[in-house]
Amino acid sequence: MSLRGSCLCGAISYEVTGVPQGVSVCHCGQCRRMSGHLWASAYVKDEELRIEGAPQWYASSDTAKRGFCPTCGSFLFWKHNDEDTTSFSLGSIDGPTGLRLQKHIFTADKGDYYDIADGVEQR
Repeated sequence: MSLRGSCLCGAISYEVTGVPQGVSVCHCGQCRRMSGHLWASAYVKDEELRIEGAPQWYASSDTAKRGFCPTCGSFLFWKHNDEDTTSFSLGSIDGPTGLRLQKHIFTADKGDYYDIADGVEQR
């Protein structure tokens, strides 16, 4: 499998060469603030993600950082400091992904202005 994605302005692009895992939608407060609503992502091992350009990394907690385009602000990546995987934004993929949502996470933190009614597992 190979997926390509990019930020809004095109300054950062990336290619995923492995099979994405953990296809999820995050409803935590940080993802809601970074994305403006919620964040759909999947992850691959670091060696299966080739990033072109220079994302800005923001340490959003003591355990993780978020990568975004310093030009247009697109939120593209999430990386736990102690893991060898990186999550990438499904919304930034060029064309169809062929993936299916597996779970919703941090649903206790979701906004009060929407319901989750797709029947997918909620955590």
